[in-house]
Amino acid sequence: MSKTGFSEARHTPDSLRHRSETVSGTLPPLMVAAEHLAATIMLGNHGRKRAGTGDEFWQYRPAEAGDGVRSIDWRRSARADSPFVREKEWQAAQSLMLWVDDAQSMGFTGGRNRPSKLRRAQTIGMALAILAIRSGERVGLMNLPEPPKAGNSQLIRLAAALMDPKHPEDYGKPVARVMPAGARAVFLSDFLGDTASVEKALTTAADRGVKGALVMVLDPDEEAFPFDGRTVFESMSGAIRFETLKAKGLREAYLQRLAERKDWLQTLARRTGWRLDIHHTDHPPEDPLLWLYHALEQVR
Repeated sequence: MSKTGFSEARHTPDSLRHRSETVSGTLPPLMVAAEHLAATIMLGNHGRKRAGTGDEFWQYRPAEAGDGVRSIDWRRSARADSPFVREKEWQAAQSLMLWVDDAQSMGFTGGRNRPSKLRRAQTIGMALAILAIRSGERVGLMNLPEPPKAGNSQLIRLAAALMDPKHPEDYGKPVARVMPAGARAVFLSDFLGDTASVEKALTTAADRGVKGALVMVLDPDEEAFPFDGRTVFESMSGAIRFETLKAKGLREAYLQRLAERKDWLQTLARRTGWRLDIHHTDHPPEDPLLWLYHALEQVR
């Protein structure tokens, strides 16, 4: 589903590193946009009964890969054939994992007066990270090896990483990594690529009690398919190219494929306990951010 369009220039790692190092003087543009967007959301109180750093006992559960030795309750484990972890009631800090698709397809925009899908996804993801960290939570990126962390310094690291795309492929797929048990997660992508990787990521997350939300970010041209006559369709990387003299004749088949992809995402989200929203880049970014804010509260 590649289309002709415009691509925003991508920043070089050197310029991004310089910006992050001199953030005390000038915040990166992404941070400025995300700060402004986050300011539109009033941060409320979180619920209870989540595993975390509280003082009150909540439950025992079997130990899983990634659990530290110190978290194991050896007295309870002695009464069973396998180790158990003593979880406490969630009071403040928990983990939010983000995947912002930075593949080439996300660089598409059908109009110079609207942002690329990548820039919109980056801004929404960063604004959500700001809200989470300022409420005392930890935030991490799926493509970073470091565990989720809290604090304003983490926001700078996240911004630098988000604005430093590393994947030259046409379509993105979430990095296969173990997310903290009981965490929440948000995937922002056009979801036009490989379906198997997304399905694996969500089913693996669901097995660890990780729930979250998917935001399908699309340019309005990808919804309307406003092409007619002779048209050259080319992927953002240039690896795929197709020319037709009757583009309008492809519209019905294209829209059917897009509808099938949306239905697949909705079914997958429902099956794994996640939620799905579809956002178009000609609409305000406040809409998906507010939706995410409420959706993450509902999947606790």
